[in-house]
Amino acid sequence: MELREQFKEIFGCEAEEVYSAAGRVNLIGEHVDYCGGQVLPAALSLKCRVAVRKNGTNFMRVAATDIPARAEIDLDATENYKNLKWGNYQAGVADEMKKAGYRLVGCDILYDCSVPFGSGLSSSAAIEVATAYALARTGGNYVDKKELAVISQRAENNYCGVNCGIMDQFASANGKRGHAVLLDCATLDFEYIPLDLKNCVLVLSNCNKPHNLVESKYNERRTEVDSALKLLRKQIDANDLAHIQPYLLEEHRTLLTPLLYRRAHHVVSECDRVRRSVEALQDGDLERFGRILNESHKSLKEDYEVTGKELDALAEAAQKHPECLGSRMTGAGFGGCTVSLVRKTGVEDFIAKVGKEYREKIGYDASFYVAEVSEGIIDEG
Repeated sequence: MELREQFKEIFGCEAEEVYSAAGRVNLIGEHVDYCGGQVLPAALSLKCRVAVRKNGTNFMRVAATDIPARAEIDLDATENYKNLKWGNYQAGVADEMKKAGYRLVGCDILYDCSVPFGSGLSSSAAIEVATAYALARTGGNYVDKKELAVISQRAENNYCGVNCGIMDQFASANGKRGHAVLLDCATLDFEYIPLDLKNCVLVLSNCNKPHNLVESKYNERRTEVDSALKLLRKQIDANDLAHIQPYLLEEHRTLLTPLLYRRAHHVVSECDRVRRSVEALQDGDLERFGRILNESHKSLKEDYEVTGKELDALAEAAQKHPECLGSRMTGAGFGGCTVSLVRKTGVEDFIAKVGKEYREKIGYDASFYVAEVSEGIIDEG
């Protein structure tokens, strides 16, 4: 059933507008966004679509097309909904928008999300950004996509308890078709990098092991890198771990425990990989870019320890396929997806062979998506 028809069936009236915000794939620059580093995400054609209508009350009523959960959020008491099993992300966005001075009006919103949940492709960010955009437009506010991304991040940090960086929400809001976004997470300065994949495509492989960032070791990793930075700043003048040069980390590694050194080494080396990846893409050297993807996965596995047997099985099967130029986990890890750069002529064989090897090694199937790079926020009318 079409989204507008479902809206009418649930809420009893016609939707006024339909908007969407994108899921994202991070090409390179993993676990450096909260360390002040540069990242290189791209918005995907996998979307969170929302149909919206003002309802003449002071409540935001939210529903979804694929689950029976419903929620009613009093816009005068948005702070009271942190324990909702579904709807807390929406309530958190409304709460942060109120704090930022946005005018909010009661509305009905129906969500239809094609970003797989727990995939590491930022379904939560797509929901947050779509909510922020819908509330901003419905309330007649001036819309700044960069500001909506920051508000969405605050909602996830302050309301939902996930200490994420800005990358996911920024890419979801500001992505551009045919381009990656080179984002400096310390300053929010960004530029679009043309993503000419020539005879290749991006294949996303979902290991189908759900992950929950609040319950995972994501926040633990943040604590570890913060601790590493605090110790290194005894000898190094740096505001962020990402701005420490590799040679300085090596000179002062005795300040750190072996564990904290490995965490810091990932961040510092990954920031260098972002720089080299941009150069490779600008030079049109996809084979070099693919090799850097492989380097990134190795670092995430050995230094940062956020991959796990499922993501490792997918990446290792992909990396040895003759039509794959490179593969790495993408997202927070502990489950979710890998991203692989694959020649178009070999995609079908790649999916078949990687899927077979994964099933034999792990015991259940992975899911595969051939990704298209899309706009972030879209007004569908």
